[in-house]
Amino acid sequence: MELKEIVSDVANALVNIDRSGLAFRGFQKGVGPHGEPQLVKLIATALNHLNKYGNRVRTKRTPDLLIPSEWAIEFKITRPFGDNGKEAENWSVNLLHPYPGNLSTIGDCMKLLNHSGTERRAIIVIGYEHVPAQIDLTPLLESFEAIAANVLGIHLAPRIETRHERLVHPVHQAVRVIGWEVLGRASHSQN
Repeated sequence: MELKEIVSDVANALVNIDRSGLAFRGFQKGVGPHGEPQLVKLIATALNHLNKYGNRVRTKRTPDLLIPSEWAIEFKITRPFGDNGKEAENWSVNLLHPYPGNLSTIGDCMKLLNHSGTERRAIIVIGYEHVPAQIDLTPLLESFEAIAANVLGIHLAPRIETRHERLVHPVHQAVRVIGWEVLGRASHSQN
């Protein structure tokens, strides 16, 4: 199974979760406000309903989602705006903080590089935007790629992305699901 297929299946799962009208805690209806652990569990359940996954998808602490003998996947959510429509503080830190042991996507890459399983490793970012985007996520994604490659020597496969619009939430109107296979690390890297 290739990452492109998983990214597409995750995006379809998110659209179905959104259409279900399920609200997360006291937030407005829609998939956008869900927390990462809760959303990854919903994604795993949705994937397990597809025959090709054979009910093997598991949620774990590290990695967030495991397809045994195939993929170890870490997820991150990025939302420039909160449920209330106001710009969120520090929303981009989840992708860019370049230190091990933290909760950023960069830190997740480092965790995946230390994963002892035989699975291929991947990062999937779930990003929410307005339609049209008030804050385009593309510069953030390009910054993540640049920091991973040029600062930490992490080799990522080319970005895979899919986008869906017309989500239920009035702020999180579109979802972008972006994936990278984490291929390894340059041998000369200091970190």
